[in-house]
Amino acid sequence: MFNKSSDIVAFSSDHAGYDLKNKLIDILTNEGYKILDLGTNSADISVDYPDFGFAMGEAIASNKAKFGVVICGSGIGISIAANRFANVVAALCLNEEMAKLAREHNNANVIALGARMIDVKTAKSCIERFFTTEFAGGRHQKRVEKLKSKGQVI
Repeated sequence: MFNKSSDIVAFSSDHAGYDLKNKLIDILTNEGYKILDLGTNSADISVDYPDFGFAMGEAIASNKAKFGVVICGSGIGISIAANRFANVVAALCLNEEMAKLAREHNNANVIALGARMIDVKTAKSCIERFFTTEFAGGRHQKRVEKLKSKGQVI
C-alpha cells in the first residue's frame, strides 16, 4: 500500500492534462504527499502523450516513484504508453470503483485519468481510493502473473 509520508508519487501529463495535473499536485502536496513532476510544463504547447507515458514508465522502472498518475485528454493514450514498460500496470479510471478494482484485482501502480472526462473532485477521489486499496491477491494473483509473462515490453 502507498504511504504518503515516505513513498513518492510521480505525475506526468500531456498539454490536455496539464491543468488537472497541476491542480492535483497542489492538493496532494498540501496533504503531505511527496510528488515527482515529470511534465509537461505548459498547456500552451501541444506535446505527444507517448513521451510523458514513457517518462512515467521510466520513473516506475527505475524506482524513482512507487505509484504514478498519468493524465491526457481521455487517459487512454497515455495509459497505453505507460503500459509499454514491464513494471508498469496503468489503469484508466473514471470513478472510485474503477480505481478500487484497478488496485484490488489488477495490482495497478499507475492510475490514468482523462482530463476531458472527469472533474478535479472526481479525480482526487479516484486517486485517494487507488492509494488506499490493497491488492487482494488470491485468485487475482494468477491473472496478474499471466499479464507479466506474455508480450513484449520495454
